[in-house]
Amino acid sequence: MPIPTPLHGVIPPVITPLTPAGDVDTGSVRRLAEHLIGAGVHGLFLLGSSGETAYLTDAQRLTALEAAVDAAAGRVPVLAGVIDTTTARVLDRAADAVRAGADALVATAPFYTRTHPVEIAGHFRRIREAAGLPLFAYDIPVAVHTKLPRDLVLELAGDGTLAGLKDSSGDDGSLRRLLVELRPLAPDFSVLTGSELTVDGALLAGADGVVPGLGNVDAHGYVRLYEAARAGDWATARAEQDRLAALFALTDAGDPGLMGASSSALGAFKAAARLLGLIDCAATAAPQVPLDEAAVARVRARLTGAGLL
Repeated sequence: MPIPTPLHGVIPPVITPLTPAGDVDTGSVRRLAEHLIGAGVHGLFLLGSSGETAYLTDAQRLTALEAAVDAAAGRVPVLAGVIDTTTARVLDRAADAVRAGADALVATAPFYTRTHPVEIAGHFRRIREAAGLPLFAYDIPVAVHTKLPRDLVLELAGDGTLAGLKDSSGDDGSLRRLLVELRPLAPDFSVLTGSELTVDGALLAGADGVVPGLGNVDAHGYVRLYEAARAGDWATARAEQDRLAALFALTDAGDPGLMGASSSALGAFKAAARLLGLIDCAATAAPQVPLDEAAVARVRARLTGAGLL
């Protein structure tokens, strides 16, 4: 379906449900997508960090994406992450996404290799030209080890290479400056924050929406937050943000002595989704460490405290 310009609202980075054997559970993908759309989200982002894209094979990525596109059935746009190390590999994933029926693509700068801003610009331009779909840049320096320069984003927004930006940089000052400079240059360019704890502040500053991993667990809450902000009811938006910030503590459920932060957070999202009946199995992809019973109990307590169970 056509992507709104600018793309706005709540676009969750959808988790990828797996079976106990590690295969993509397409039935759970469809059920989760249906739930999110029913909650009022404005789009679905498949194969991002919360979707464990770095852990999946190319075939698994395609299977998950096809199931989500089929479930969405044109009701909301589906954005496909085409995240890989180099331009050639990203172009292969982009071709898969086009065949699967995605409405837009999301790509990071190249990584593992060291790149210059000129090379990053060429990377995005090649993807946009080859795929023919709207392209969103994903700024996540904690994973890519490159912060997208503000001047580069402005250049690619101004010439139409990029349709938008998902900002997961954690640099709120840089984001605010970018928003100020974008307004006269590219009013249709979409800026989406990936920081689910400061959505009210980002929307007040002029961001168009949010891509919240926690939206897999409480999509209704993020939709309420967005609608309150859009209506100018900042007290309600702040109260909803505070409630979601408390719920976000479920990402700390895992024992840091046994697992990394990613295993804990993604395991918590999946455990919560299973407890809510949205997916059948909370398995995460290897080599992530699964949550133990005590950690799952902590996730359950957070859901209960938030009024979700």
